Amino acid sequence: MEELFNANGQASEWADQAIALIMAYAPKVLLAIVTLIIGLWLINRFVNVLDNRLGKKDPTLNKFLCGLISAILKILLLISVASMVGIATTSFVAIIGAAGLAVGLALQGSLANFAGGVLILIFKPFKVGDVIDAQGFLGSVREITILYTIVDTFDNRRIVIPNGQLSNASLTNLSAYETRRCDMSFGIGYGDDIDKAKAICKRLIEEDERALKDPAPLIVVGALGESSVDLTVRAWTKGADLWPFYWDMQERVKKAFDAEGISIPFPQRDVHMYKAD
Repeated sequence: MEELFNANGQASEWADQAIALIMAYAPKVLLAIVTLIIGLWLINRFVNVLDNRLGKKDPTLNKFLCGLISAILKILLLISVASMVGIATTSFVAIIGAAGLAVGLALQGSLANFAGGVLILIFKPFKVGDVIDAQGFLGSVREITILYTIVDTFDNRRIVIPNGQLSNASLTNLSAYETRRCDMSFGIGYGDDIDKAKAICKRLIEEDERALKDPAPLIVVGALGESSVDLTVRAWTKGADLWPFYWDMQERVKKAFDAEGISIPFPQRDVHMYKAD
């Protein structure tokens, strides 16, 4: 009977302690959950507003900065919620620091990509909308994130390139300047009139509004080939007009040379056959 009484008393004591713990921590846990939900909503709302504001002013910095701010605010919110529950903030920060060190050692490549993204934003070798040739890919920069740069190629493929590789390797920015030089080469026969061919090329360039007057176009004899005299033709255009101008000139020069009787030779070989005795 005494043992039963002791057991009941111990159970009652445990129940009282459980109720006391619930009464003590339930409001804190409930408040922490509410704070976490509202905090996440406010952070997402703030980041979206910042995204819309920065997107109009600087789309290059936009995604990178928004992602970084979102991560920092969520970490601070998590620390605040933990302190509300009763977890010692100093211990919690120490745990996060130790975990961060372990994760950092395991993700050295990602940290290199993060540092590369920071360098890209500071020195700005390219920005969103620029056409770059990097890591074997040619395309337009769509987005610069914390770890990666997204490039859309002209055949409608999406390429994701780590920022660490972009910041530590050579790349070509085809949109760095407003104008670009269009280099072309046309071969004519050795018996054709060089001055006439140069005049035709000059006339065709002057008739095209996409060709700039300054710098002036250059038309010279670039080389004496095995079967042709090669004319080097260089004209300046706006960056967006470069390839349409180049393709149109190829067709127009061919038609003009045909109409003016100027040949465009191609490699030929004479074969001599001897009859054996």
